[in-house]
Amino acid sequence: MKLLLAFFRLIRWPNLVFIALTQSLFYYCIIVPSLPQTYYQSPYKFTQPLFFLLLTASLFIAAAGYIINDYFDINIDQVNKPEKMVVEKIIKRRWAIVLHWSITTAGLIISLYVSYKTSYLIIIVNILCTLLLWFYSTTFKKKLLSGNIIISLLTAWTIWVLYFAANNTYHFSISFSADVITAMNRIFKFAVLYGGFAFIISLVREVIKDIEDIEGDAKYNCKTMPIVWGIPSSKVFAGVWLVVLIGALSIMQLYAFQLGWRLTALYCLLLVILPLVWILRKLYTAQNTPQYHKVSSTIKLVMLSGIVSIIFFRLYV
Repeated sequence: MKLLLAFFRLIRWPNLVFIALTQSLFYYCIIVPSLPQTYYQSPYKFTQPLFFLLLTASLFIAAAGYIINDYFDINIDQVNKPEKMVVEKIIKRRWAIVLHWSITTAGLIISLYVSYKTSYLIIIVNILCTLLLWFYSTTFKKKLLSGNIIISLLTAWTIWVLYFAANNTYHFSISFSADVITAMNRIFKFAVLYGGFAFIISLVREVIKDIEDIEGDAKYNCKTMPIVWGIPSSKVFAGVWLVVLIGALSIMQLYAFQLGWRLTALYCLLLVILPLVWILRKLYTAQNTPQYHKVSSTIKLVMLSGIVSIIFFRLYV
């Protein structure tokens, strides 16, 4: 039982639940309502069984990424979060690497099948994701900004992968009706909207986590933003992106309000925009690790409320 609990801690099960929730909401509230019946006449249709397989592949690849990250981070974690360590403390390193490769292989095999049924881009990008997760853990995590961007892109990909799986217009051997093309354009807009939101807010959180972990990172010669630029400049960087996100969301809610989507606009104002303003304020007053951790945890809640807003679009798609 202890090993099982340690395994779930190792693969960050709350984060995997978040990925599953994100993909499920986007599929059932955006993709399914948007697709016309003519779409399902295509041999490359993105059906519900294929969605479940793609979701499983996404969870496997993400879980393997968390394992390999802890595998290479033993020394740093002994400084930053010794009480949360699993690798070597409960699960031996050799078993961690076996788990990583086993789960990665399973995820890629599933991705290959889904790619065969939908779009070749799925397997190509998912292989790239596994490589990025490996090199992030070994190299990019310790470099200025590159690791932050990689994680932010991978977070956005959890949404974008659904668009590419659904978009059978990438198969040039078949013809498409006008209603299918219209549906794909609609899904694309939502994918850009939520993928962009995921990218920016993840980038901000990654920078704040680097500030939070500066002690252990500095001890092992990492070149993260707070170490290279300093904490004040890193806070400015994160703050600028927060302002960009707040501004973009505010403009979109004004547009939504004009369209009559008042409930959606009110939800985003109260549970996304105003909390982001609070985070911006707390970021600049934070001075110690617990305060930065509180800001980082609040960002996760805003990410959740932002993703949950997808439910409202089920009413309008």
